[in-house]
Amino acid sequence: MKTPFVSKDQVEEIVKTYPTPFHIYYEKGIRENAKKMYKAFSWNKGFKEYFAVKATPNPTILKILHECGCGTDCSSMAELVMSEKCGITGNDVMFSSNDTPAEEFAYAAKIGATINLDDITHIDMLKETCGIPKRISCRFNPGGKFAIANTIMDNPGDAKYGMTPDQIIEAYKRLKEEGAEEFGMHAFLASNTVTNDYYPTLAKILFEMAVKIKEETGVKLSFINLSGGIGIPYKPDQEGNDIEKIGEEVHKVFDEILVPAGMGDVAIYTESGRFMLAPYGHLVTKAIHEKHIYKEYIGVDACAANLMRPAMYDAYHHITVLGKEDQPLDHKYDITGSLCENNDKFAKDRMLPKIDMGDYLVIHDTGAHGFAMGYNYNGRLWSAELLLREDGSVVQIRRPETIEDYFATLDGFWDIKL
Repeated sequence: MKTPFVSKDQVEEIVKTYPTPFHIYYEKGIRENAKKMYKAFSWNKGFKEYFAVKATPNPTILKILHECGCGTDCSSMAELVMSEKCGITGNDVMFSSNDTPAEEFAYAAKIGATINLDDITHIDMLKETCGIPKRISCRFNPGGKFAIANTIMDNPGDAKYGMTPDQIIEAYKRLKEEGAEEFGMHAFLASNTVTNDYYPTLAKILFEMAVKIKEETGVKLSFINLSGGIGIPYKPDQEGNDIEKIGEEVHKVFDEILVPAGMGDVAIYTESGRFMLAPYGHLVTKAIHEKHIYKEYIGVDACAANLMRPAMYDAYHHITVLGKEDQPLDHKYDITGSLCENNDKFAKDRMLPKIDMGDYLVIHDTGAHGFAMGYNYNGRLWSAELLLREDGSVVQIRRPETIEDYFATLDGFWDIKL
């Protein structure tokens, strides 16, 4: 079973100030996990984790991770601006985007971010927009099939990201001619893998390509970015990734391929979002309705607008009924939200203890791709984000959206006479 990092007593105290639903994050867990990541790759002097801002775009979270040594992985203007406002700039920012507007390249260059080009045609666009920087990266897509542990993105040949082997060779030649001096490579081939084999397998592909690049272009990469893809065990019976084991296996491949090629000083980067944050976030919601028809339903005050993954992917998120952790799981429920869509269900046919109106439910593992994927369908408003500090206090790090916020982009809306 999964154990929440907040208790019923804590939640009952929190809701006196911050009503449900809300996302809450666990600072102590976040910091401890960041230390584990850095320890696992401590063998590599240049190692750096660039937290994927898209997973949890909140300045407080970014600052906590930055204090732990992490940079940011950005993919949009808003994420670049947020990083800069947090004091995270220069080589602490990786800009990995696709179908990128020119103004975003320009802004990334302005704050000194390392630009990771998704396509060979972007070289000319970048040159015309802001010039070719001295430090640059290219995104690699090896094509073919890549199947490890899941099927979310297991066929690079169908993925929209990155350059082919021939294209990336040509890209480095051109970038070198244009005056670039420091080069990196990046690839993302699978999502949410729950296996210790993903990074080592990916690393082998990238390390071999790095050697080929050096041989054919004379470009010696200074960093290789394994991107994200390390997942978490959403189900309680799943075994999670062993980041220390993963680091050791990448080290072996590094020594096997790069060191003999005279590339033993290449820095290794990662861009984890889910692994860094998902287990350290909960969506806390309250049971407000029950319905007895062909199935048993419990309606809560959160909905898919607060957590899209179950509706969008039919993804499993574990649920704990606070205060009833030791009661038998002898009631079968669908846990639903209020959207006018039948897929607005956090759980289907889930065995849980008897749920009474007013019970608080913790939906686990929402610290990444939870709040971040929220939306306003049906006019539902974004919830608050809270932080459980290391000293046990709780602070609001994003206020809930208001009806005034929702209508704010409709000029003159409040002046309409009914």
